[in-house]
Amino acid sequence: MIWYLLYFFRGTTEPPVLDESNWLRRAFARYGRYAASHVITTLLVSVAVAAVLIYPFPFLYTTDFTNGASILPEYAWTDTLPLDDKNRVEPDVIMRSIWVHGSYFQALNKTVLLSALELQDELLGPTVNFNPRRRTTDGVDKPNGTITDLTPDQRDAYHVITGLTNETWFFQSPLQYWSCSSKSIELDDDIITTANKRKTQPTSVNVTLRHSTVFSGKRFQDRRLVAADALVITLIHHRDSPVGRLWQERTEALKSRMTDNWDIFEYAPNGNTSELYEFQFRPLSSQDVLLLGLAYTLVIIYFWLCLSKLRAVKSRVGLMVTVIAQIFLAIFSSFTLCAILKIDLSRIPRLGYPVVIFCMSLENIFRLINAVILTPSEDNTSKRISQALGETGYIALFSVTQNLVILYVLSKLVSPGVAAFCNFAAIALIFDFFYLLTFFLSVLSVDVRRTELSDALAKASIRSHRSPSEAQPHQTWIDAMLQGRIAMSTRIAGTIVMVGFVLIAQWHFFENETVLKTLGRISSKHKDLSLSSPLTEVHQGRSPASWLGLQDHETARELIHIIKPDAHSYIARVFHPTIFVLKGSDRNLTANEPWFPPAVYDFWRHQSVPFMVTVLVVGAAVRLLMNYLLWDELADSGRVGDQDGDSLLSVKTLSSGHALDVALLSACSDGHLVSVGLDRVVRVWDIKAGGNSYILGEHEDSSIIPFPILAMCIDEESHWLALLTADKVLLWNLVDFRWGPVIRVEPDRHKPEAFFFVPDDSVIIPSLLLIRRDSVITELRTDHAGSNSFALTRESIIVSVGCLTEKGFPAQVIASTREGQVRIATQEGIGWSSEVMNIGNLKPRELVSVQALPDLGFFLVIRSETVDLVDSQTLRTIYTFRVDPVQPKSMKCFHSRPRRMRCGSVALWTFTLAYLQAYTRDLIIQTYSPQHEGESLCFCDPASPTRKTCCPWQRARESKRTIKNPGLWDALPSGIMVGVRRKTSDKPQADTHQDQPPPQSNSLRRRHQATQPVNGHVPQDNWEIWMFSHFGTKETWETLPLCPKIEDDGHLFVTNLGPMVRIGRASVAVGLSNVIKVIMVGNERFETGDDSQPGDGMPALGSRRRKGPSALRGKSAAHCPHC
Repeated sequence: MIWYLLYFFRGTTEPPVLDESNWLRRAFARYGRYAASHVITTLLVSVAVAAVLIYPFPFLYTTDFTNGASILPEYAWTDTLPLDDKNRVEPDVIMRSIWVHGSYFQALNKTVLLSALELQDELLGPTVNFNPRRRTTDGVDKPNGTITDLTPDQRDAYHVITGLTNETWFFQSPLQYWSCSSKSIELDDDIITTANKRKTQPTSVNVTLRHSTVFSGKRFQDRRLVAADALVITLIHHRDSPVGRLWQERTEALKSRMTDNWDIFEYAPNGNTSELYEFQFRPLSSQDVLLLGLAYTLVIIYFWLCLSKLRAVKSRVGLMVTVIAQIFLAIFSSFTLCAILKIDLSRIPRLGYPVVIFCMSLENIFRLINAVILTPSEDNTSKRISQALGETGYIALFSVTQNLVILYVLSKLVSPGVAAFCNFAAIALIFDFFYLLTFFLSVLSVDVRRTELSDALAKASIRSHRSPSEAQPHQTWIDAMLQGRIAMSTRIAGTIVMVGFVLIAQWHFFENETVLKTLGRISSKHKDLSLSSPLTEVHQGRSPASWLGLQDHETARELIHIIKPDAHSYIARVFHPTIFVLKGSDRNLTANEPWFPPAVYDFWRHQSVPFMVTVLVVGAAVRLLMNYLLWDELADSGRVGDQDGDSLLSVKTLSSGHALDVALLSACSDGHLVSVGLDRVVRVWDIKAGGNSYILGEHEDSSIIPFPILAMCIDEESHWLALLTADKVLLWNLVDFRWGPVIRVEPDRHKPEAFFFVPDDSVIIPSLLLIRRDSVITELRTDHAGSNSFALTRESIIVSVGCLTEKGFPAQVIASTREGQVRIATQEGIGWSSEVMNIGNLKPRELVSVQALPDLGFFLVIRSETVDLVDSQTLRTIYTFRVDPVQPKSMKCFHSRPRRMRCGSVALWTFTLAYLQAYTRDLIIQTYSPQHEGESLCFCDPASPTRKTCCPWQRARESKRTIKNPGLWDALPSGIMVGVRRKTSDKPQADTHQDQPPPQSNSLRRRHQATQPVNGHVPQDNWEIWMFSHFGTKETWETLPLCPKIEDDGHLFVTNLGPMVRIGRASVAVGLSNVIKVIMVGNERFETGDDSQPGDGMPALGSRRRKGPSALRGKSAAHCPHC
């Protein structure tokens, strides 16, 4: 809210963005990095604090008003409100009382009780075995005129039990525990036990003689009364009651007659003899229930809608439980602390506490979640949490501070009951902020570690990249909100709900007044109900004003039922009590007022050992549970623990696997990497297990794997590895470590152009497709160990091929020939059918290639300066992209996760083409995104009408990036570009971008020897890794030496890089002579079935594995400033 108030000075309602060097932002970022790196420690701290504060809760609160514990809120508005005499309010009843003291906190002494009984009888007449029900008004003449005395029968005739009139009366006294009998008091050997046993004893009018109403200055131990400082005898009467007049007259007479036995004091602060008080017990009305139910419903709906739009969480239900748990931890912790601090929370209905805290908490929670979503996915978890908390932590701190100030101001203006709620809300806000930075942050860190947030990143990136100058069609706020184009921000809603609830609560206690009068009450100062008494010579344990404020609400409800049966409150003129102190009493302080409520000391005496044991057990259980649930995350953290927390790139070297160069690589999403070397070794690596490896056929006949191996691939479930040799296909089970059946193939054929598994759940081993350059498609199956061949074209050579395969659908092969034809072959049972696509006229000697888009069911036809987007079913061109001259077969395409529109077509957030420029060999990255927020790139027919949420390709926004000297590169599923290139020399050299081999001897052994600098640098150390992403407004460029420790790599002399293959979501492997470099961007989990395209040991082919969304965005026609 503070940012809205400062709008006229700042010109914006958005929170300020602190510079990254600001000390406050750096402090939150540093803490976020630590919390994300030490998730279990952070979680244990929050759980330990929660256990410490929540365990005492049932021992500190009770619904019993007589045992010294704090009172739980009920389903009613209850309060004792001092009123201003200027309002000239006519009281419903008058309350007069005397307080009888003995020695300090010795009021339950027999001598004091007998002396108090004597005073009571002097004021009311004989009260032994008082029971006006036995009396009858028949034959009793009520006196007329001035009354000087009343007989017991006449007195009882005015009792309220005979009927409610302006003359009725009744009284409450602790002596009624003993039936106001001196004999019973004398015969009682245990006064305190009797007082505790009879604490629920009713009077003749069914008003319970609770300790809070008949004693003042109580001491409790083990939920029992052990001492009291004063006996309180109270007369309650109506305005014209003769008993009330006699009480007043006899009290004045006692002041002169009883001076020998009593020290008598008049309690009259500020010179007033009486004050007006309103006692309320107002149950929740149907209107209150409706409003609270509506508030809870709206909060739950809003909460669920916000969660449903978060595509960046591993489990929405888990996140919902975490948010609710955090809020309830804050609420219960606040209740416990309020009990310790003696803050009475029983005046506000219990249903009002959660909804207010819920609204205020959601503001900071969703701000943090959205900030994490907006961080680049290539960053590791610690850096993402650090960046998000650095951006939002200080805003949350300002928000909490602002609300604390507002609550402090309101607490000074509203009634005491509402002020107690303000104190609770302030404490709850502090605890909520603490649990946000510990409990919620640790759980969110785990969730970020378990998912890449790819979908939400792409969506958020599109939204964050909109230019304010772009023209958008007119749309109402309601439509935009319902379509999700704008957020229903809680940035000010929490504060509004908080202030609104405080004002509504204040109005509830004065609902019969006008709004102006209630506001006037807020601006006025309320009377002090402090503990201290102005009678310093008496040293009262509690002042009369404070005693009135502590009256329990059940007593108020019972008195309302007697005085105004159909009302929820009554107004009483309370006369200040006359204080009687027994002569010879020691009123010196023998003990100070305890700091905490009695229940706290009882808890520590009886529950301290179970409490500490429970906290330790809960901490240990949480630690074991987290170790079990996060064992893989902890293992991953251990593997990357030595890396620089600020670096996204990391390199792992797989050495000692081959004696000669790596010639072929293939990988799958679960971290298996297969390498084939010129040393005739086929090695299987387990990257997830730290780089463990084994050699295929190591302990068998070496002839089982005939070389050369022409191609290899791994199936989509990461179960089978297929090795293609000259005359057969060998199958190896990666799970059971055994050989599968051998499939014979026709020998001495053309070089394979593609080799891959076809997904099929109906068989144990999926079939394989082998496509050779002579355009022959061969289906290899293990069920009959045979092959099925089909000639795509006659007397023509294939130059590129793509494949669309999906479970339950026939496979499609798209191929381009040397003559520029594009042919599509579709599997039909055991055979194939083919057709030729018309692509128009070609330029002389123009090469045509194809690129399959398996997730979309489309493919690209790539020519020298155009790229056609073609529907694989209808073979219609949806759109033609204009590109720079393309280096043949260098085009790669990646896109965000597709979704289905209502019109039935596929839609994307982003679509990116990456290729090498034919003349400069620079890497060009062209990204297409919708023009307007909320739209999607739609693959519908250009001639058909589009929905308003569809953005046709003609209106798509294009941005372009250029990276010079890219070297060998690939695009990760998230759209991050990763490459390895030769470092450029500081001094201009001719042809420095070319990988020219230095002069070498024919001896291979000399490849291990150190070489002299060539062109000013050492060749072995002239390779670097680069990573580039453009996400929203943030651009990330990072480089890292490929060989930071040359002497430890053990690689041979290298002039050219070997094959590169993608592993999992965020890793690539590249051959560097006889070693393999595994390059990781951020965190990599290597999960089976993860969103990645497995390497197939052949030129890139389409796969039905879904790819993650692109995180590349850019300004139009801009070059990367780092390249």
